[in-house]
This record gives sequence, C-alpha cells and structure tokens, in this order.
Amino acid sequence: MATGRVTLLDVAHRAGVSRTTASFVLTGRRDMRISADAQQRVLRAARELDYRPNLTARGLRTRVTQTIGLVSDTTAGDAFAGEIIRGGTAAALTRQHLLFIGETEGDPATQQRLIRDMLDRGVDGFLYAAAHTRRIQVPAALRGHPVVLVNCVTDEAGATSVVPDELAAGRAAAAALLAAGHRDGIHVVGESAPHGYAARHRRTGVEETLAAAGTRVAGTIESAWWPEPAYEAVHRFLAAGGRATALICLNDRLAMGAYQAAAEAGLRVPRDLSVVAFDDSGLASWLRPQLTSLALPHVELGRRAVELLLDPDRPAGAHLVDMPLRARASIAPPPGT
Repeated sequence: MATGRVTLLDVAHRAGVSRTTASFVLTGRRDMRISADAQQRVLRAARELDYRPNLTARGLRTRVTQTIGLVSDTTAGDAFAGEIIRGGTAAALTRQHLLFIGETEGDPATQQRLIRDMLDRGVDGFLYAAAHTRRIQVPAALRGHPVVLVNCVTDEAGATSVVPDELAAGRAAAAALLAAGHRDGIHVVGESAPHGYAARHRRTGVEETLAAAGTRVAGTIESAWWPEPAYEAVHRFLAAGGRATALICLNDRLAMGAYQAAAEAGLRVPRDLSVVAFDDSGLASWLRPQLTSLALPHVELGRRAVELLLDPDRPAGAHLVDMPLRARASIAPPPGT
C-alpha cells in the first residue's frame, strides 16, 4: 500500500468488503443489511490503519463542513473574549466541529471581509460575539445564515442570542446585602444612563429586590466604569459628608476605585462599608479584602451558543445564563449592629 493518507478504499480492502459497505459502517448508516461480522472487520481495519475521514471531500458532497465561524469585536487576548472562545471551542470539539475565530476590533470593513472569507470556506454557521453586553443590529452579511448572538441581543425577529442574566444578578447583589442586615444607606456606584444594557438590568434587579424588602436605593454615585473616576466620585461623596453602609458597584473596576476612596477616608471594608460588584474579573480576588462579585459566565456563554447553533430547532429569543455569586470578604453587617 502506498504511503500517505489512508483512504476509505484502503479500509475496505483490509476488511474484505466493498467501499460502499465500509462507508455505510463508518458513517453509522443503519438502513442497509450489513452483517455484524462485516461491521466488526471494517471497524477493526479503520483502527489498525488509523483511518480519518476526509472532511473536505465529505463537505463537498454533503455541504456540511463541521466548522463554525466566530466573529468577535474584540481580541482573543482579552480575558472575557478568551473565555467565550474557550467555552465555544470545547463545545464544538465534543460535537466534532472546529471553530474559526475572527476579530474585527470594531471595524465594519474588517467584519465584512471576515464574514465573506468564512463563507467562502463553507462554515456551517456563525457565532457573533460582543465584548460588552449590548443591543446590536445583525450584520447584513450574516442574514440568511445560521447565527447565534453571544453576549448581545437584537430587536430583529427570529434571532437567537445567549446573554448573562443581568437582572437576576442585580437581585442577587441586593439579596446578599439584605442577608447581612443592610437596609438603609445602600448606594449604587456607576452610570445610570438608560442605554447601557448591563447597567440598566443590574440596577433594575437591585431596585426590585430592595423594594420587595420594603426599602430602596439610598442614592447613586455617578461614575464612568473605571477605577480612577470611581475613586474621584466616591471621594467627593464622602468628603461632602455622604454616608453609606454599603456600595453596589456596577463592575469590579468601580469597586477598586471605591476601595481606594474609602481607605483614604479612614473607612475599612467591610467593617465600616460593605461592597458588592459585578463581573468577577481578576480584580475581585486581587483586592484586599477580596471582593464579593457576580461572575460573568463567559465560558458557559460560548458553550451554550455552540449548542444552540447546532440544534436543528434553534429556539429564537434571548437565552439567559446565570451569573453566580462569588462570595468573598467584602460584605459584613452594617456598623453598630
């Protein structure tokens, strides 16, 4: 036998059957009468020869390439994007699919070229991922192709998306403070702009849970979502005589700035001020004391998106993924209790 890739015909010759019989056995066809002995000979020959099917040739015949294109607006080096890729890759491999990854960095021309190139390579469908949860318009180049949106949603009818359950996360953040005895003096740190998807849903969840407990948010400390502006905003609040027993920071970076402002004001977390946040980034475990945070489930988002894409029924709508509470050391009962 010649060296090189083992073919289906090689397997058939070793097993003493026709090429058609070998093909039916190795593709799992059950609608042909093939003896158990012949099936075993084919499977044994495939193992002995280390036979691997030619997926390119199969794709030309079936128009199924067992590949998925993932188009992202950020780089794979970003921690959150990398987690989505990790979950999607693992789910694809368990279903004998490969993931092609393309990064647009927000450039429409790059995005169009990536989608076109992936279509030219015959991908079976697409994951369209956003670095930050938001509402989008599905790119025109994806219309008519199987698509699952990852970490983003759209108003377009019939679309399928997978997003974190930000509303439930807001409820869990408020519930964690209520369980520790907080009722009055709970402030939210972050932007209250209504267009921010995550901020709006997180805050709504907080407000619903506090209202159900007969209390409410005492106030909002407005800040952009970065440590420096958060430090400045919380510093101004405290310097002006503001009083809080707990802060709900709309992400971990805000919490970092809040920690610094509190320390400068002589307040200790959590003895004088409890803090809970969202995202569970690396900051949450690096801060001292370690920060209680609601984790963004990026690995699960990627895994679930692949499952939905490969589901022949592919139910439309937004599929919510839980954001688990990572309880650490930043919450304690209010001072004086």
